[in-house]
Amino acid sequence: MSGHITISIWLFLFLILISAIALLDRILIPSSRWFLRRRINRVIEEIGTRLDIEIRPFQLTKRQVLIDRLSYDPKVIEAIKAYAKEKDMPLEMVQKKVSAYAKEIVPSFNAYFYFRIGYWIAKKIARLLYRVRVGLFEDDQYKKIDPDSTVVFIMNHRSNIDYILVAFLAAERTTLSYAVGEWAKIWPLHMLFRFMGAFFVRRNSGNALYRRVLERYIHMATQQGVCQAVFLEGGLSKNGLIQEPRLGLVDYMLRGFDPEKDRDIIFIPVGINYDRTIEDRSLLRSLSSDSQKRSLWYIFKTSVYFILKNMTQMLFSRWRRFGYACVNFGKPVSTKDYANMNQIIFKNLPRKKRFSEIKKLCDTLMTNISDVVPIVPVSLVSKIFLENLDIKLSISDIEYGCGSILLTIKNNGAPVIETAHSTRRIAISEAVSLMLLRGMISETETDGMFTCNGSETNLLQYYANALNQWL
Repeated sequence: MSGHITISIWLFLFLILISAIALLDRILIPSSRWFLRRRINRVIEEIGTRLDIEIRPFQLTKRQVLIDRLSYDPKVIEAIKAYAKEKDMPLEMVQKKVSAYAKEIVPSFNAYFYFRIGYWIAKKIARLLYRVRVGLFEDDQYKKIDPDSTVVFIMNHRSNIDYILVAFLAAERTTLSYAVGEWAKIWPLHMLFRFMGAFFVRRNSGNALYRRVLERYIHMATQQGVCQAVFLEGGLSKNGLIQEPRLGLVDYMLRGFDPEKDRDIIFIPVGINYDRTIEDRSLLRSLSSDSQKRSLWYIFKTSVYFILKNMTQMLFSRWRRFGYACVNFGKPVSTKDYANMNQIIFKNLPRKKRFSEIKKLCDTLMTNISDVVPIVPVSLVSKIFLENLDIKLSISDIEYGCGSILLTIKNNGAPVIETAHSTRRIAISEAVSLMLLRGMISETETDGMFTCNGSETNLLQYYANALNQWL
């Protein structure tokens, strides 16, 4: 006599689920991890042979190890005790808060993603939107940099495309670790930025505990030689002018710096400029005293419209790139040489004195950045129309005016790249076409002359401001 065991369908499905999880855990997931790890190691070996600045062991350390190291850093522990005492909170609760901060800040760098996927995406986007050009590059001086030093690229901040542009241009030589703001936490962007080695920063946070955790992470990364990229202005330029430097990140790098014991920190100035900054009108609107904060729905709607409009133009072969995106790399600045020349040991300075010296250094670095900001055609043409607001100009008038400005600013030391006269004419003609398309200038139908659009003088001034320091 045979017996039958009957089980309910939900229990049967539950057992299948448990079996599937066990199969994944014991066989499939370990195999996948082994396969991925093997591919990553191959990329690291291949890339390591051609990078000027090698990937540091710190970047390849497991993320959880870095989170634990940061959470239990001696100075962070001191801050935890002080915060718990001040707020009358249990140490365990404050420790959990710090662990959450550490998880938010620490990236999860993935070499395979950075060089195989991220680099490809950055290159495609940059070249799709712009004609990308590198003007100045101090290659001989870069070869003299001690490979054991920490290299920090310091840049002006024109657009959120800066992240993509500089990552693409630098990928042949090094990996870059960026500080990105809260905007980059949007899903799924946050995973993309983490894999690319970016760390998240809460801008203008008044939380002393959070600032201590952030400071210690930057200190750790700098001490371990991680190559970093810093927008010294701290935010996008809203008027096209170079802004005052923000001292926070540089202070975190240098407040424990001893030129006699620590590895050198090399700052490399980077100047960026565009014929069209995608956010230009939004940035100018934010300067207006009566501007209202836009809703998320308005931002979403405007962004979707912008994307659909450009995709439609692509489908009908009417789309044009946004002109030139240019990058210049300046002369490196050694922190050891700077400290020795000025007889400064940042580590030993009291806070007020240290900030004063950091300010002097950052002002010097900002001057070095402004000295290599590229001169782009739209800036030149914008300046010509601002000087001739009510005058009709022919294309020959515009070309002659741009030539005169180039001669003046070149004599004043501007980074003007020599080009053939025919090439310059083409670049200026393309700039005029781009500005016509955007409504910045108008063309008369009768005689083919060009005039400034009076309602767009602020936008013209935004682009012309890039020339101000040379005029």
